[in-house]
Amino acid sequence: MPKPDPEPTEDTTMTRRSFVRQGLASGGVAAAAASIGVPPSVDARAAGHSAEALLDGTVAQMQAAMASGQYSSRQLAELYLKRIAAVDRAGSRLNSIIELNPDALAQCAELDRERRQRGARGPLHGIAVLLKDNIATADKMSTTAGSLALQGVAVTQDSDVARQLRAAGAIILGKTNLSEWANMRSTRSTSGWSARGGLTRNPHALDRNASGSSSGSAAAVAASLAAVAIGTETDGSIVSPASVCGVVGFKPTVGLVSGRGVIPIAHSQDTAGPMTRHVSDVALVMAALLDPDSQRDSRVTTLAQSLAQPLGKSALRGARIGVARNFFGSNDAVDAAIEQALTVLRAQGAVLVDPVEVPNTNKYQDSELEVLLYEFKAGLAAYLAEFAPSAPITNMADLIAFNERHAPRELRHFGQEYLIRANAKGGLDSQAYRDALTNNHRYARAEGIDQVLQAHQLDALVAPTGGPAWLTDVINGDHYGGSFSSPAAVAGYPHITVPAGFVQGLPVGLSFVGTAYSDARLIRLAYAYEQASLQRRPPSLARNVANFPA
Repeated sequence: MPKPDPEPTEDTTMTRRSFVRQGLASGGVAAAAASIGVPPSVDARAAGHSAEALLDGTVAQMQAAMASGQYSSRQLAELYLKRIAAVDRAGSRLNSIIELNPDALAQCAELDRERRQRGARGPLHGIAVLLKDNIATADKMSTTAGSLALQGVAVTQDSDVARQLRAAGAIILGKTNLSEWANMRSTRSTSGWSARGGLTRNPHALDRNASGSSSGSAAAVAASLAAVAIGTETDGSIVSPASVCGVVGFKPTVGLVSGRGVIPIAHSQDTAGPMTRHVSDVALVMAALLDPDSQRDSRVTTLAQSLAQPLGKSALRGARIGVARNFFGSNDAVDAAIEQALTVLRAQGAVLVDPVEVPNTNKYQDSELEVLLYEFKAGLAAYLAEFAPSAPITNMADLIAFNERHAPRELRHFGQEYLIRANAKGGLDSQAYRDALTNNHRYARAEGIDQVLQAHQLDALVAPTGGPAWLTDVINGDHYGGSFSSPAAVAGYPHITVPAGFVQGLPVGLSFVGTAYSDARLIRLAYAYEQASLQRRPPSLARNVANFPA
């Protein structure tokens, strides 16, 4: 049965300290934790400030705590599970996590033994990671993209993303909720809702939307329910939820991370990527996620070497950054926050070229959707055949029919217009598809991002990631407030968003976008900005904007 869409029933406004301690308290939380199999084995240190800081801290800080013996991987996972019980399943009921890994604690214990006997495998050894529920894991959890059609269906093998994280020593703590079928189902969908998982809420104001489609990953990381999370993006599905939930989101150059075993929309734009509280963690996760096959390219080898180097606070010094003014203007308060971010960039020694314009963005608005529809139809059938051959659906037509049969649960809030349009498309050998893809690459790459970068000799472009979180409305659907996601998404180029301030208590992000394989450079620029601005803060879990603490 899918979870009901929970409604907050009490004012859960909290300070930073009380927010974290809600997840660590021992009273009613212990009972909730017991219900998901968490033993009461964490000692009294867990209730102190050190645990609070650590669970909200960086991966490096967690590694230092495990290396010193202060905490084990199992103890950290227990603390996260208790917080999930208190904040996600009860209390504020964020509903960001769709399923927990029942073997997580046993896997932690094994990795703790390995650390004692042979040392850590690397920076992710014993680190708790959440995966979006469209990333296949061959374990006791389902991989469903939020659809009842795949609930309980065992996949044949791990996705490459899951396999590489496990090899790096990461613990897959659970799966996060998402916009069903990664927001490629309806023209008026509600982001963060799936038939299987219900509605994910924004932890900064529970009546606000967490955006999509990686809504659960963003909300969970913002609320410190795991060290990091993995989202996926086709166009905006990492950077938008990261921005409105006040965390860091990184969409890599398409192809750097293997898409094998990720339920697809469009192979020409899809990519998995890290969602974290700290830019430094993006670099660590990306180093583990780089597809070994992609490293045959010398550009990727250079990128991998750069990711292995320590991040520094001086990366902005002398960097030429273009301010993409054609992506301002949707919200005056957001623009004001980004102006303050530009002041920080200048103070750190960046040379701002202001204004610049990303050209030709209106020339692929229609062709982008055409490509997505063609590739979704082909990609879904290929994924089901390889990873879910026992599923009750084998292709797009089957999925449409399944939803119609289960309309009271699947179609309760919105329809499946995109699925129907995708099913009507031909194959990837269609001339219409080829023409649309060529058009996309021409205007997003050579005559888009690359044109403006080369004309002004820029290292990166910056702009507001988007508007603040909107009120969730299952009747009318989403209403976004501006977006800088499409140029990098259609081009397949890297994009990172970093917390840049607040509009009436709601987070907004600053985006850095570059050319293909400039991923490491963007991460360094974003880190320097983050360290100079320090705009991220834990969410208040307020019921609404009016209930924000003074």
